[in-house]
Amino acid sequence: MSVMVARKKVVRKWEKLPGRNTFCCDGRIMMARQKGIFYLTLFLILGTCALFFAFECRYLAVQLSPAIPVFAAVLFLFAMATLLRTSFSDPGVIPRALPDEAAFIEMEIEATNGTVPQGQRPPPRIKNFQINNQIVKLKYCYTCKIFRPPRASHCSICDNCVERFDHHCPWVGNCVGKRNYRYFYLFILSLSLLTIYIFTFNIVYVALKSLKIGFLNTLKETPGTVLEVLICFFTLWSVVGLTGFHTFLVALNQTTNEDIKGSWTGKNRVQNPYSHGNIVKNCCEVLCGPLPPSVLDRRGILQQEESTVQEGSCPRGPGVQEPPATQGPGQAQEGGMKQQDGSIPPTSAIPALSMSNAERPEEKQQTPGELLVPSPDSGRAEH
Repeated sequence: MSVMVARKKVVRKWEKLPGRNTFCCDGRIMMARQKGIFYLTLFLILGTCALFFAFECRYLAVQLSPAIPVFAAVLFLFAMATLLRTSFSDPGVIPRALPDEAAFIEMEIEATNGTVPQGQRPPPRIKNFQINNQIVKLKYCYTCKIFRPPRASHCSICDNCVERFDHHCPWVGNCVGKRNYRYFYLFILSLSLLTIYIFTFNIVYVALKSLKIGFLNTLKETPGTVLEVLICFFTLWSVVGLTGFHTFLVALNQTTNEDIKGSWTGKNRVQNPYSHGNIVKNCCEVLCGPLPPSVLDRRGILQQEESTVQEGSCPRGPGVQEPPATQGPGQAQEGGMKQQDGSIPPTSAIPALSMSNAERPEEKQQTPGELLVPSPDSGRAEH
């Protein structure tokens, strides 16, 4: 016996979001599709710290102080926590306009610009917005069908507009924007301190071992230390330099995108309307200000799709029979007249139904001792 079962599948919003992002853990984790360099970042940090904790830390804890591995562990955990927070969070993606909203914006633009003759380039789609007594232009995004908020920009890699867009960082596998910039800054700052820390104590370790067995013998006995020194040496310049550059941007309340485009310097000669003119206030706003919630609502329920599934028949035992269906009085009489093999028995095998004289409505009731004589009308009916 086959059974039709209706099942409802819950579709969440992250499954239908446009753009080039990947989601994990039912939409809780959001990253870019290009994650190869992010895995390289994890490998370098985990590998270097594993070698340091396995070889140098034990020796330095005995020879110098047991606080050396403890402080290294704190820096390592803080750097990993801020890296994962930067990589797995929503950087501030702005939802695209719905079809009705996009059509309404198009009507507004046509009403403002008027009809453009053929062969003539239409005017740029911009809106003027005033911030701190200064005019800021809001540009129209042809992909998202919206006027981007101030300081927002469209990321060509993730194919999304990001609020307070700073840059797309392949090393963390995500865009850096308004909702994860502070974690990105804390990550590169802690990574710089961790790199300097490991590099310094690797040199101390080699110097202490060299006093006992010589410099060349130390290098031969500790190839892991040599590998750590090389990784930290080449990483140090880029990470420390990047941290210094972003410290400069935080002090000015400026983004990397604005610095590259020269939005507040160069030919424009326009002052930054977002800067408070005070380094402390700028740092507090960027790093300690309130964090806005995500506007994507990734785990919100979009719709429920109904699917019908046909399940297989259940086998019955040899002695188990299906219960008879509910039958009417006429069907029950016919069912009783059938044989077990399904064929109808002959007329002679059917027992005559006994009816009393009172149950015969069409015939005349017969009294005892009276003979039944057929009437002429009944004879004509038979012929």
